[in-house]
Amino acid sequence: MKKLIECVPNFSEGKDMGIIKSITAEIEAVDGVKLLDVDPGQATNRTVVTMVGTPDEVVEAAFRAVKKASELIDMRKHKGAHPRMGATDVCPLVPVANITMEETVEYAHKLAKRIGEELGISVYCYENAALKPDRKNLANCRSGEYEGMAEKVTKPEWKPDFGPAKLNEKSGVTAVGARDFLVAYNINLNTTSTRRANAIAFDVREKGRVKRSGHPLTGKIVKDEKGDPVYIPGTLKAVKGIGWFIEEYGVAQISMNLTNISITPVHVAFDEVCKKADARGVRVTGSELVGLVPLKAMLDAGKYFLAKQQRSLGVSESELIKIAVKSMGLDELKPFNPKEKIIEYLIAEDEGTKLVDMTVTGFADETASESPAPGGGSVSAYVAALGVSLGTMVANLSSHKRGWDERWEEFSKVAEKGQAIKEELLYLVDEDTRSFNRIMDAFGLPKKTEEEKKARKQAIEEATKYAIQIPFRVMKKAYESMEVMEEMVEKGNPASVTDAGVGALCARTAVIGAFMNVKINAEGLEDKAFFEKIYQEGLEIETAAIKKETEIIKQVEKKIKGA
Repeated sequence: MKKLIECVPNFSEGKDMGIIKSITAEIEAVDGVKLLDVDPGQATNRTVVTMVGTPDEVVEAAFRAVKKASELIDMRKHKGAHPRMGATDVCPLVPVANITMEETVEYAHKLAKRIGEELGISVYCYENAALKPDRKNLANCRSGEYEGMAEKVTKPEWKPDFGPAKLNEKSGVTAVGARDFLVAYNINLNTTSTRRANAIAFDVREKGRVKRSGHPLTGKIVKDEKGDPVYIPGTLKAVKGIGWFIEEYGVAQISMNLTNISITPVHVAFDEVCKKADARGVRVTGSELVGLVPLKAMLDAGKYFLAKQQRSLGVSESELIKIAVKSMGLDELKPFNPKEKIIEYLIAEDEGTKLVDMTVTGFADETASESPAPGGGSVSAYVAALGVSLGTMVANLSSHKRGWDERWEEFSKVAEKGQAIKEELLYLVDEDTRSFNRIMDAFGLPKKTEEEKKARKQAIEEATKYAIQIPFRVMKKAYESMEVMEEMVEKGNPASVTDAGVGALCARTAVIGAFMNVKINAEGLEDKAFFEKIYQEGLEIETAAIKKETEIIKQVEKKIKGA
């Protein structure tokens, strides 16, 4: 699946919209990157920009934006209320989907290196990208601000991680980091009392509340040996929060920043606030997500609330999102539109119509048209997706069969596995057609000069290899899906055994059909060793799939006769 990272550069200009637009235009010019938000501040004289996209493209867009900012912003003339040290003050990268923090750190270092070497700007790496422990905290890197950087960067202990150990007077210093995704999340209460909302916020936020001797509200504040107040920690890690009253809605809210949703996910924060509010005689009525949220956060929430009901977690994305929205009351104050609130869905808006989004009739009509794509590869992936969907259905039906209540987790795990396979196969339906288009694009490259001919030949070879790998992935996934059907024939709801059997037939068809496409796509491929390896493994998968389908159908027939 596509890897996505977010980038949130802060530029030291919040007044001149001409400069701001010139910077953001650099981002919008890069394919594979979507500009999500531009937030200029007059008083701070600072603009926060949010973009998201595939990693290499985001790094390229960020670099271009930093370069443009270095050309247009002069830090020698800059004044603003917010602490700052450079034309591009900070530039954090944030993992969003299908990418680890470790990988994101590598991209942050790649970006920092380019800024330092190509633009001659001193760079400090912070947060997870920090190369030295004392640089993890951004405040340490930025201490002294722009005015103190000329001296700071020359000190051995503060030698920049990348770029010159001499201040670029016009552009200043930039901090490049990698941090976790931050979610702004508000929880609604059935009270207008800010004091009660604050009390609940202090119960849950990591910092907690000030410790007092005697009465918890009026007692003397306890201080440590340095004279600083001592705090009683709250129950949630990586959470900041306060209580406030929202005039627009006439209710008090707990306003939270979830600074690491892998530590405290949205659903955990919601449930904990419900508990603490209830203990204080207050009820939670709903909540709202401010800004965007990764898809995984919504899916995890849906699964969490289904598990509390002892229901199967192996349902579709849309159903999981629906459960999450209703469980947390995300639509209480205003409608919750997944296409506008979930990052991956917002990005997908630009990808055009997918085959898998068509109606069944539309897909069939498109396949039957005179266009060569979608063809056998896409149909094989689609057949496999339908097959594993049947197996998954049997698992879900089995999970809430009367008298089998204690087995819900057993079947839920099978259904989750089936859903994951289905999602990848649906992705491959469109990817097979895209791989065909890549070959056509390669053949359309110019071939007048020897250099052009060589580049065209290489592009055709690489596109052909990719077109072989896609149906091969379909083969492997279709064969893997047979485990779901096999298990459901053996252990699932007896009334649905034939559904699992049909699923196995679909999987066998998909394996054989995809293998045909592997072989025909290899025509003209020069790297014979590459194809031979895939061909031999493909033969093994095809043989195993035919054997397994035969065994599954025998079991189905046996169960039908014994019914």
